[in-house]
This record gives sequence, structure tokens and C-alpha cells, in this order.
Amino acid sequence: MAKRIIKIAGVVIAILAAALLAYFIYLMASYYRLDDSLPLEAQHNEATASLERTYRPGDRLTAVTANLGFGAYLPDFDFFMDGGTGSVAASAESAAASIEGSAAAIKKLRPDFILFQEVDVDADRSHHVDELALLQQQFPSYASVFAQNYDSPFLAWPPTAPHGASKAGMATFSQFTVADALRRSLPISDSLSKFLDLDRCYSIVRFDAPEGRQLVVMNVHLSAYGADESIMEAQRSMLYEDMQREYAAGNYVVVGGDFNHDMLGGSSAYFGNAVQEEASWAKSFDFAGIPAGFRAPMHEAYEAGTFDSAATCRDAGRPYDGTNDRWVMDTFLCSDNVQVESCETLDLDFAYSDHNPVVLIFSLS
Repeated sequence: MAKRIIKIAGVVIAILAAALLAYFIYLMASYYRLDDSLPLEAQHNEATASLERTYRPGDRLTAVTANLGFGAYLPDFDFFMDGGTGSVAASAESAAASIEGSAAAIKKLRPDFILFQEVDVDADRSHHVDELALLQQQFPSYASVFAQNYDSPFLAWPPTAPHGASKAGMATFSQFTVADALRRSLPISDSLSKFLDLDRCYSIVRFDAPEGRQLVVMNVHLSAYGADESIMEAQRSMLYEDMQREYAAGNYVVVGGDFNHDMLGGSSAYFGNAVQEEASWAKSFDFAGIPAGFRAPMHEAYEAGTFDSAATCRDAGRPYDGTNDRWVMDTFLCSDNVQVESCETLDLDFAYSDHNPVVLIFSLS
């Protein structure tokens, strides 16, 4: 009897080992990264205007950045990579309602530019809701540019509700005609952690501006999970080089998105977090490394003691109840030929995502 039990156990272990090996081979065979410097196609609407023809000196422009959390992060949602248990949106209807709720709140501002992150186009985690199409329906008069940064094989974790396969990216919307757009591939880890990270990138979207210049809008989503400091430094260096190149050419540069760092430089203290910065995964951004000629308005306000805005990201290790740890992770960096009137959080109290949008009001000098 004992020998039979041992034999059965051995067979079970062998089957499990073979299944794990097959799954590992599948992951390795399915993994790929898009090439760097890929041209992106803009989808225009007839109502889209030209910034070059319509902008007048001193006109105010509005840009919004918003991480949509792939439509899953309603207040009762927690995420397994943050220490919770959730991995997929509650339903297709829930995912769509989340995206539409964020869009409705942003639409009220009538922004000129919108930078969205974590937009699923075909993903198990969002029940295959085409969130890009939903956003295009919500902003029908805007031009849009989509940059893919995620096309993962099937992730069989957590076992009870696998995250699954996902295709997603970042979308930039504008009321102005897009001159051209480019996708830049960011450095990422070569270790197995790459299967849990995105195919990190940023998009560079150009708009012709008066006097032969261009307004260059960069939509960014830097690494969070599994990235060591050398990877983060390499990502910043690459981004900074493009920012400096555009600035040296006389262009206006606006960089917005989810930087996955504490972009205030003191969020834990300011928001009274239970976990202070030393023990938090949300490390302070390298503000000293920001290139000359650029500024970080929210950080400047914090340093000057004038910051008075809500957090942009909440701890997703547990459902939101108003006491979660919070940070400013979403913001804008601007060249000094961009006159910043304000840069503030649109406080939605994390109703539709684990991020709140940020609103930049500016003009071109």
C-alpha cells in the first residue's frame, strides 16, 4: 500500500513538473518586445484643429494625465502585486463603467491634451473590453495616438483568478492635429521579472506650433515592479536625452504620466502614511537629475510650502477606505518656455482607479 501511494505521488509530482516546464517554455517562447523608435499612427477627427493656426500668444492650454488602472480599480479592488488578492476587473460592465467614469470627470475640464496610461485593448484582466474604443467614443472630436506597452502571455497567477493575457498601452488624445508621433522603448530588466513588468515605453507626440516650433507631448509610464535602481536610472537617462534634444531645437516640451516614484519628494510625510519613505516601494524621484531648462511644478510647490492638492495614487494592497497610504506619482515635467499657471490633482477620491488625474494649465511663451 505504501509503495502504491509513493508511486502515485511520484506520478503526480512528475505531471506537475512537466506542466511547469511546459508553461515556462510557453512564457519564454511567447515573450517579445517591440522595436525602438516605431512611428505611431494618429487617428484624426474632422473637428480636430491645427495648433499652429489656432493658438495665440498667452492662450491657456489644459493637459490632463490619468492612469486608468485598466478599469479594475474601483474602491473595493486590491491588487495581488501590491499585496492584495485581486487580479481582474469584477466584470466587463464594471471595467467599462470605470473607464467611462474617469472620462466623464475629465471631459468636464474640456482639456486640450489627455494622456492616459493602462488602457487595455484586449485583455483577460478587463474581460476583453476595448478601452481605447470607449475613450474614442467619449472624446469623438479628439485626435488619438496609441502606444502599446503590454502584450503579455497568459500569466497563471494568482491560481484562483489568473491575471491572464493582456494587450494594453498608453493613449494620447488632443484637440489639435498631430504632426507626427513616435514610440520609444525604455530599458527594462532582463531577469524573469520582465514577465511581471510591462514592455515599458513612452510616446512622443508632436504638434506644429507658431513660429516654426513644435509642442512636444511625451506620455510616460516608468517601471515599478521588479526594477532595480540601475534600470530606473537608465530609463530616466533615455527620457532626459529626448527632452533635452527637443528643448535644444527650440520646441516646447511637456512630459506627463505615471512616474512610479514619489514625485512630491515627501508624500509619506505630507499624507501621514503608515509606511514612511524608507520602507516604501515608492522612492523619491531623482529631482536633482532633471535636466537644466526643465521644472517639476508639483515638487516645486511642495519645496516652497505652497503645495495643497490631493494624492494621485493610493496603496492598492487593500481596498480603499480613505486611510490607505497615498503618494503623488502622476505629474508633469515642463520646459521653461512653457509657462505653468497651475499643476494640481483632480481629486476623484479614487472612485474609478487607484490613481487620481493631474491637471496642468499652461501657455507657450
